[in-house]
Amino acid sequence: MTEGNKKGLDADLIGKDLEKCCRSEELCGECQGKSCNIGFAKECIKAYKKQPQKEIPAGMGSIPTTDFKVFDEVELEKAIAHILRECKDCKEDHTEDCIINAIRNCYEVSLLGDIHPYEGTALQYLMYLREYHPQKAGNIAEYYSQGH
Repeated sequence: MTEGNKKGLDADLIGKDLEKCCRSEELCGECQGKSCNIGFAKECIKAYKKQPQKEIPAGMGSIPTTDFKVFDEVELEKAIAHILRECKDCKEDHTEDCIINAIRNCYEVSLLGDIHPYEGTALQYLMYLREYHPQKAGNIAEYYSQGH
C-alpha cells in the first residue's frame, strides 16, 4: 500500500477514486471545494497526504450533507467498496471523525442521499445497506469482494 498508516489507508487509491467521482469544472462550473461532497473528501485526502492523521477534526460535522449533485453511481459504488476495504474493522474502536468514515460518508450522501450508521465493520455495514438499498448494496459487495 502506498502512503499507508496503521489504519491501512491507501491515499493514492482513494485520491484516484475521488478524481473519478468528481464531475470536474467542465460539468459543474466553478469548483465548490468543501461545499461539495467529493470536494470535501478531496480536501481530506489532500491534508492526509501532507500530514497523515487518523481523524479529521470535526469531520462528521463538516460533511456537506445538502450537496445533492448527481454523480456517477458506478464510480461511487466502486469508491465505497474501496474505502470499506481500507477500513480495518475497528469495531468498538471506531470513531465518527476517522478519515475513512468521513470519506465513506461523503460517498454515501452522494450515492444514497444520506449518512448511514457504521459500527466499525464492513460486513455489518453491507448487511445494513442490503436492507435499505439492496441493488446498490449488492453492487458494492461485488466490488468489495473483487478487491478492485
